[in-house]
Amino acid sequence: MKRLTHDQMAARVARDIPEGAYVNLGIGLPTLVGNHLPKDREIVLHSENGILGVGPTPAPGYEDPELINASKEKVTLVRGGAFFHHADAFAMMRSGHLDFCVLGAFQVSAAGDLANWHTGAPGAIPAVGGAMDLAIGAKRVFVMMEHLTKNGESKIVERCTYPLTGVECVDRIYTDLAVIDVTPDGLSVLETVDGLSVEELQRLTGVPLQRAPMLRVG
Repeated sequence: MKRLTHDQMAARVARDIPEGAYVNLGIGLPTLVGNHLPKDREIVLHSENGILGVGPTPAPGYEDPELINASKEKVTLVRGGAFFHHADAFAMMRSGHLDFCVLGAFQVSAAGDLANWHTGAPGAIPAVGGAMDLAIGAKRVFVMMEHLTKNGESKIVERCTYPLTGVECVDRIYTDLAVIDVTPDGLSVLETVDGLSVEELQRLTGVPLQRAPMLRVG
């Protein structure tokens, strides 16, 4: 079994973002998706610090210190991009103008609950940012995360044990092992990586999984 790298995960997410979509990429791993969007599709990236039309990571030596995303990472601006007050950016998020958001997560429940802002660990700094607004305001919510914690525990759980960001808001989960849909009938496995059977994925996950009708293994 060969796990996907972070860039491979980002490329897999990017494949599912359609032409004409308005998208917010959350802090952390999701920001990588912007470097893998198909060049033949017009996809508009939104950042909650007040940018519409975020471009890919700038080439070394071409960074603009005043052009950053919500993760404080240097970005570029596509032709026709715009700047505005962050209150307007949040209004876009809260009023359903974003087609997709891609968020990282500490846990996702079998029902699609999302926990991604605080682990409750002593000394941990809560960092909700705009995640709650995105989880509820975007039309579709994708989560991009590693399947297991550093201790080998599944991040996909029956019930979240960390403080919730949103309830029943996640539509699809992308991990380094699989792509899984959250459906009214439970979690449905769309894809697994090379060398990983659904049975082994089930053992690693510990939450009931179903096979999608068009399951792609490897």
